[in-house]
Amino acid sequence: MAKKKVGSMKLQIKAGQANPSPPVGPALGQRGINIMEFCKAFNAKTQDMEQGAPCPTVITYYQDKSFTMDIKTPPASYYLKKAAGLKPVGKRNRPKGATTPGRETVATVTAKQVREIAEAKMKDLNAADVESAMKIILGSAKSMGIEVK
Repeated sequence: MAKKKVGSMKLQIKAGQANPSPPVGPALGQRGINIMEFCKAFNAKTQDMEQGAPCPTVITYYQDKSFTMDIKTPPASYYLKKAAGLKPVGKRNRPKGATTPGRETVATVTAKQVREIAEAKMKDLNAADVESAMKIILGSAKSMGIEVK
């Protein structure tokens, strides 16, 4: 007999750095998911990824307290900031895009870098080929104030 699905949730967790502290622990605990089991499974699945890369994760949990997780690739903005070499700024010490995109350019990336990002994100993008995926990444770059040369 199939498991009865109770619900699903989305979290963005840094690769290899899941731990029971907030926001992961409380989000899982209130849904009855074993927090340590999740942390160990997540860290094992993301050990081959770049440590600290934010990974959007869809967690589906079932009535018998078991769960499944679908770990996606890091956001395009993460890859673009990394390729552009943006330095961390602000309160949370994170790299930022332009405050007024379209008027302000904060960095530049090459078409080759955009192609690499599109190839890395291909499985999570709604695109038929790499050229279509590149257009999606170009749109993200434009909205962040990153120029493509």
